Amino acid sequence: MRIAILGAGAIARASAAYLLTRDHTPVIWSPSGKGADGYRDTPLVVEGEIRGDFRPEIAESAADAIAGADLILVALPANGHRLVYDHIARSATPEQPIVINAQPVLAGYALEARLRDEGKANPILVWGTTLLRCRAVGASGVRVNTIRKSVDMAMSASGTDAAVALCRAAFGDHFEMRPDMLSISLSNINPQAHLALALANFTRMERGEAWGQSENLTSGVARFLEKLDGERLALATKLGLTVRTMAEHYNRTYGFAIAPLETMAIAIRAEGAGQMGPTTEQSRYVLEDAPFGLAPLINLGRAAGVDMPLHHAGLTILSTLYGRDFAEENDLVGDVSGLVGKRLV
Repeated sequence: MRIAILGAGAIARASAAYLLTRDHTPVIWSPSGKGADGYRDTPLVVEGEIRGDFRPEIAESAADAIAGADLILVALPANGHRLVYDHIARSATPEQPIVINAQPVLAGYALEARLRDEGKANPILVWGTTLLRCRAVGASGVRVNTIRKSVDMAMSASGTDAAVALCRAAFGDHFEMRPDMLSISLSNINPQAHLALALANFTRMERGEAWGQSENLTSGVARFLEKLDGERLALATKLGLTVRTMAEHYNRTYGFAIAPLETMAIAIRAEGAGQMGPTTEQSRYVLEDAPFGLAPLINLGRAAGVDMPLHHAGLTILSTLYGRDFAEENDLVGDVSGLVGKRLV
């Protein structure tokens, strides 16, 4: 199966290697034109849960990557999605399914609208998080820390069972279907998890220190997460959605028994080795999850009449630390009142 991967960073690299181990043909396109230079003429070096040297195809344009692809995978930070959606809308043929890896909050609706502008209604599949937990290693490598056993997935109104079958054929039987794309937006715990970790370890990020996420998921951070999770769950309930708790997500990722997050944090720390935290403040934990995760969730809460003070405070603090207004940087999602009005219970 030929899979177009739009993006060339850690997730794109890991996805390409993973697909090659499954005998598919991934074709990477770098929106910047430079992201794949490190492994264009030399192997993509992969370590961790997947090991080896890999040689994915590199496309010179989005149109070249998309042409003839059985599946299109959007695998890049949220601030690059608008550009990529424009390319997809222009180049995709109507039957090509599109997968959004770790969907930014409500991004599936933005892609659906952009396709509609071009008279298209491609099947869209959105994932609640990444299938592969990974981190780039230099310009030509990636470390795959975890291959998740289960990832929540939903499809657009134009989605089909055939599109779901293609996704499973490409990536394996790792997906649990959720009712709709809105449920995925409320199922993604990255905005909350990354907010807590970034705020609690911000000076480490600024100073470029090496720090592990597992050992720094301390009891205090866990208590913060539990309160943030309560706000997310309250919003989901108001919108008539059933989503997993953060403890249930950790159970699925680590296999530990469900317990208060403070207790689960102790077990996660005891396990030791895990993914390293960001060593720069220029990290997707803030630059992606603040404008494209926290901000739209706060807007959803405001439209639904659900108070989310910790989300709001976290976004305000991050904006202050960076000297910018993250609430204004989301170029994907505008007014959410219409979407919310259909869902209030």
